[in-house]
Amino acid sequence: MELGLNGKVALVTGASRGIGAAICVALAREGMDICLVARDEAKMREVASGLSNAGVQTHLHTADLCQPDAAAKAVAAAIATFGRLDLLVNNAGATKRADFFDLAEEDWMAGFALKFHGYVRMTRAAWQHLRVSGGAVVNIVGIGARAGAAEFTIGGSVNAALLNYTKAMADIGVEHGVRVNAINPGLIETDRFTRNVERTMRDRSMTREEAIKFLLTSHRTNRGGRPDEIGTLTAFLASDQSDFIQGSIVDIDGGATRSL
Repeated sequence: MELGLNGKVALVTGASRGIGAAICVALAREGMDICLVARDEAKMREVASGLSNAGVQTHLHTADLCQPDAAAKAVAAAIATFGRLDLLVNNAGATKRADFFDLAEEDWMAGFALKFHGYVRMTRAAWQHLRVSGGAVVNIVGIGARAGAAEFTIGGSVNAALLNYTKAMADIGVEHGVRVNAINPGLIETDRFTRNVERTMRDRSMTREEAIKFLLTSHRTNRGGRPDEIGTLTAFLASDQSDFIQGSIVDIDGGATRSL
């Protein structure tokens, strides 16, 4: 399917690894120039080097999106480099998993600072440029928003807030000509999945194979998802092929989410 993204510009946060890196690959394959934003410059360079064969331009912007002024600077760097912005992918952010009573005030503040406030600030900074281009925002959130889990109180709360935020910005976007949607990944085979496996091994005295089977069984899925599957869906949501998709929350989790 021709997505019509060639020559357009994307800004992707959390672009140095995992889902963010896979999104960059998928967008570059469709011909989009990309501003990569992350804290780890060395990892970003690795990702960017892998995009060189696609014949697109890339710009690396190192930033800690917990900082209040970081989002505006990242967007300014993208505009200074490419002169336009057609897509914002909010992807940066991880929250601490632990027993609720082991989580400190600082853990909660950190969880909301990067993922929730980072998404809000990036959207605010990019919005005027997306209005000009008739562009799109894709928020990478997570199925933890759908139901509470004892060890995921911070992440579930942040993700639930982001789903509501996505709906609210989509409502504004109808008038402003900006499409806003969210993707909820399930178990995706990234470094974070590896850490979940290792935690399960440790906490339940399991082998690696047993831990992976336990995680898949607990989600009632047949396999873990691949980062490139999130990338492909992001590219579709960025394109005019999805022009009538607005304010949607798309679960990509192998069927793990069974609620309406």
